[in-house]
Amino acid sequence: MHECPRCFWLKQHKIWPRPSTPFPQLPNGMDRVLKTHFDKFRDNGMLPPEIRDHRHTVGLKLFGDKELIGLWRSRKGIQWEDKNGNILHGAVDNLLMNGKKMVVLDYKTKGGPLKDEAEAGDYSQNQLDFYNFLLRKNNYETEDYAFLLFYYPKEVLETGEVIFDTVLARREINVKNAEKIFNKALKLLSNRCPKKICVWCEGR
Repeated sequence: MHECPRCFWLKQHKIWPRPSTPFPQLPNGMDRVLKTHFDKFRDNGMLPPEIRDHRHTVGLKLFGDKELIGLWRSRKGIQWEDKNGNILHGAVDNLLMNGKKMVVLDYKTKGGPLKDEAEAGDYSQNQLDFYNFLLRKNNYETEDYAFLLFYYPKEVLETGEVIFDTVLARREINVKNAEKIFNKALKLLSNRCPKKICVWCEGR
């Protein structure tokens, strides 16, 4: 919707799907192995070393419901249906718990180092807002912040192993922002197809 409202309208009305661009396989592979990595520590009641002694994670623990986190990571994801039958869903990477409140944890890969968490800027802000919006719509309590955990390559050992470094970035979340975007999308879809075209939807 952000890139081209017309493409979004055409796709959601099942008229024409915008061609997908090639997606690098490394992030997919990292996502898969990181979930397995975190799950091993969860099963032992621990946090993994990259976030264990971080100032942001004092008193936190990994979400322990294996079946539910498995569902929320799947294509089905966390779902919510409004009173008019419109369905919104999204798949999380992981969740931390601060008492009874959930904290969204999203894994990211970068090609180079970050000096600190502030350098990450507002990266993926809408994504974090939507995850929290969905959780709250399903009657779960969430904190007013979430985490982005960045992994980036640091060096290659003589044995050929690639060593990654990490930066954990805390982000304040705003569920009203997610609700605003959702309502904007519904309004767009309820009207006629936008006339302004992009290189993808020209002639459609």
